[in-house]
Amino acid sequence: MDLMILIKCTYDEQSNIQQVHTYLNGLQSLGLDFLLRVAIRRERKNMKIEHVAIWVKDLEKMKTFYETYFQAVAGEKYHNEKKGFESYFLTFDTSARLEIMRRADIEQSASVELLGWAHIALSLGSKELVDQMTARLKKDGYPLVNGPRVTGDGYYESVFEDPEGNLIELTV
Repeated sequence: MDLMILIKCTYDEQSNIQQVHTYLNGLQSLGLDFLLRVAIRRERKNMKIEHVAIWVKDLEKMKTFYETYFQAVAGEKYHNEKKGFESYFLTFDTSARLEIMRRADIEQSASVELLGWAHIALSLGSKELVDQMTARLKKDGYPLVNGPRVTGDGYYESVFEDPEGNLIELTV
C-alpha cells in the first residue's frame, strides 16, 4: 500500500519525487523492483485508446455506412470553417469511437500499402455473425478482400473495403 501511495505521488505531487526516488531505490536494493512494475501497471489499468481517426472524402456517406452496418451512433457534426475541417465522432456499442474527418485540401488516397495503420478490426461476437455481415456487405456491393477464413494465428475473419477503400476486418 505504501508503494502505491508513493507512486501515485509521482503523478500528483512533484514535491514528493525525492521521497519516492529514495523508497524505490530501497526496493531495488532489496531485489523487489518487480513490485514497482506491478504497481505501475495498476496505475495504468484504466488507460485505453479513446478513439482512432480516419480522413474521408465523403463524410456523410461514411457516417451512413458505419451507422447502417455497425450501429454506430454519430455525435454532432463539428465544423471549423476557418480550417475547412469537419468531423463526426461515431460511437459503437462498446464505447469505442471512430472519428471520421474531412478537409477540402486532403483529396488523395494511398494507392499502395504504406507504413502505418493497415485496417480497423471490428469484433462481431461470433463466427455466424461474421458470415452474415460478410454476406450482407458482399450483396450490397462492397469489395470482399478475403475470407471468411481462419488465419494462421487462429482468427476467424473476413476483410472488405468500406466505401472509400479502407480495409475493415470482421472478427469473432
